[in-house]
Amino acid sequence: MSTVFDPGAEAARATGAILDDTLHGSSRGVVVDSPPGAGKSTLVVRAALELAAAGHPLMVIAQTNAQVDDLVVRLAEKDPELPVGRLHSSDSDPYDKVLDGLANVTKSAKVADLAGLDVVISTAAKWAHVKNVEPWGHAIVDEAYQMRSDALLAVAGLFERALFVGDPGQLDPFSIVGADQWAGLSYDPSASAVSTLLAHNPELPQHRLPVSWRLPASAAPLVSDAFYPYTPFRSGTDHGDRKLSFGVASDGSGPDRVLDEAAESGWGLLELPARHTPRTDPEAVRAVALVVRRLLDRGGVATSERAEEPVPVTADRVAVGTAHRDQAAAVRAALAELGVTGVAVDTANRLQGREFDVTVVLHPLSGRPDATAFHLETGRLCVLASRHRHACVVVCREGVADLLDEHPSTEPVQLGVTVKFPDGWEANHAVLAHLAEHKVRWKP
Repeated sequence: MSTVFDPGAEAARATGAILDDTLHGSSRGVVVDSPPGAGKSTLVVRAALELAAAGHPLMVIAQTNAQVDDLVVRLAEKDPELPVGRLHSSDSDPYDKVLDGLANVTKSAKVADLAGLDVVISTAAKWAHVKNVEPWGHAIVDEAYQMRSDALLAVAGLFERALFVGDPGQLDPFSIVGADQWAGLSYDPSASAVSTLLAHNPELPQHRLPVSWRLPASAAPLVSDAFYPYTPFRSGTDHGDRKLSFGVASDGSGPDRVLDEAAESGWGLLELPARHTPRTDPEAVRAVALVVRRLLDRGGVATSERAEEPVPVTADRVAVGTAHRDQAAAVRAALAELGVTGVAVDTANRLQGREFDVTVVLHPLSGRPDATAFHLETGRLCVLASRHRHACVVVCREGVADLLDEHPSTEPVQLGVTVKFPDGWEANHAVLAHLAEHKVRWKP
């Protein structure tokens, strides 16, 4: 007799084991792999609160100022009495001004001013400048897969034990310097903090969060299979728990038909005729803008487990994802021409970690004559395909499958490099095969 999967119970069981290892284990590090929308920040906040409550002052390391400020706000919401320190830079505008309204938060550019506080939070870059302090007993590293190993080395002397939490399917750490000469070596400075940590400490406890509370049941199987074959996960909701519908009927156009397909199945592919185009393909950019315009004009409403009544899909619940900044700029201009404001339009790098009801994606390989390593990077497509709670519409020119077949993966094989994910070629084929079942052909 098969047991019924209970997402809440599975997530609670995993969280309990993580917290037990963090608070009571003897290992110097605990690693947690988290799929998109599995509650990384919730776990980080809960672990910080439990460590502080147990009398263990700790430091928290995040990768960006936005992540730091978000964690500070979340901690203050959960425990307004908890003394929290926000260590910031000496810039003129170093933190979100919302922190000024939090009575339990002390802000300073000097770590000495924050001594004795239960929790001190800052970016890895700022922590790297902290010297001559008594090490913290505990640290939490948020978005640990976005942290380069050289950044971890720069702060490793500040703590004795650490909880590392991150998403292994996201984009790799960014480096402006080529790192081929270190590839495969255990001390590769451009590798993620987690991969280097585990290369030197394979015995560390490793956990994974098994449930995505963001991705719907229509999306989790594809994203899990294509991008997380070694750390599979399930959706926290079932088919029928969420619904996307429109108050205005379709006008029969390509954008409307693909929106209806996405509302029905969770996915939609608006396929334009095959053509090699400039990166800011005007027809594809306008198609993306039209899909967003029609989504808003047709009065989309979302039904989910979060609310008893249907909630309007407003502009702030919609995002457009691209591979390049000039494409994002072109989409913003096209949306402005159509009178659309308030929609998040950005690259995969900047949409990472964010969540929306509906996303519209300009496929990284649309209209391209070649398939470069940048456009095939697994994490880029993973981020673009995993931001939505209800539906994802992909705009792409025909011919990407042929392009992939003409450009098989030519990345050099590096000895000693752990292959943790399928390569971008394989992941792109898996996603395209799924999108083909939800295709709407359209000639603008």
